[in-house]
Amino acid sequence: MQMQAARIHRFNEPLELDEVPIPKVGKNQVLLKVAAAGMCRSDYQLLDGYFRQGLPVELPFIPGHEVAGTIAALGAEVPDSAGLSEGDLVVVDPNWGDGTCRQCHEGNEQLCSSGQLVGFGPNGGFAEYMLAPHDHVISVADQPDARPEYLAPLTDAGITPYRGMKKLRNAGKLGAGRTVVVNGIGGLGAYGVQYARLLGAGATVLGFARSDEKLAIARENGAHHTVNVRDKTLDDVQDELEDLTGRRTVDAVLDCAGSPESLGLAADILATEGALSQVGLMGQRVELPLFPFVSGEKSYFGSFWGNHNDLSEILTLAGQGLIKHNVVKVKLADVNANLEALGRGDIVGRAVIVFDE
Repeated sequence: MQMQAARIHRFNEPLELDEVPIPKVGKNQVLLKVAAAGMCRSDYQLLDGYFRQGLPVELPFIPGHEVAGTIAALGAEVPDSAGLSEGDLVVVDPNWGDGTCRQCHEGNEQLCSSGQLVGFGPNGGFAEYMLAPHDHVISVADQPDARPEYLAPLTDAGITPYRGMKKLRNAGKLGAGRTVVVNGIGGLGAYGVQYARLLGAGATVLGFARSDEKLAIARENGAHHTVNVRDKTLDDVQDELEDLTGRRTVDAVLDCAGSPESLGLAADILATEGALSQVGLMGQRVELPLFPFVSGEKSYFGSFWGNHNDLSEILTLAGQGLIKHNVVKVKLADVNANLEALGRGDIVGRAVIVFDE
């Protein structure tokens, strides 16, 4: 049997919509009928070759790392203890470690140097069907009202800023009387603002972005204040900060952009003992002012994706109705137009490919 899939045949060229065989399920795998696949800026970057050295893929290749779907078939050796059944709605835990290294033993499979990231090695969810190891899918069959287009983005856009915000919380940078900025209100930042409120213990939350439309999302999702940083100098931004909070500096920044401009701004507005947690990957290098970071005992945290427990926590919060989603539903046939929009930064919220609608 055949399925439709959007595949990379050559870098820096549009994806091609192909008819390819439905993959055969392995003994410890599940075959998913994909219901929804989130579209990430990193999918655009994969296509333009950004990850060619660090995450090489064999072409032709199916991207898509944010996936929710139903189980179409179970491998012969999937144990009953997995609690999976055909027809279950599941999400894919996208980080598949080798199970042997220290990072895997600590539960951080996304950091495994010998592991695989679905959509960046194993074929992903820009297709009608995909394979996943049975121990890397999480059933949400107990959430009868769950919608796949909301579940899929949680596996990256939802989980990544959550882990980054937890790093700031665990470092003691949040709390009453403190100020936290979520910089870059795109697919990740729209969730990040919510986590700043959920985990912030009373911290004042600001959203920074370069468009008023995205800042409106930040306010809808709980930001106390917002600042449009487009074409503004450091003094301009700090003047607004002072008007809004009474201070020209902040205690914590979750950077969801990763551009030289956003990181430079974050470094410049951090207070003494402030912390920057970076999850965005638009640029290639991080350059921080050395003496201010040392003399002010400021901290920089790289934060990559999230682990199984992070994802389980996010799914629980979503199931309790504590997470708001900003989703733009699109069709597989329109994948290239939406990838181009992602590259320009034109998508407000998260674009999600929805099947069978």
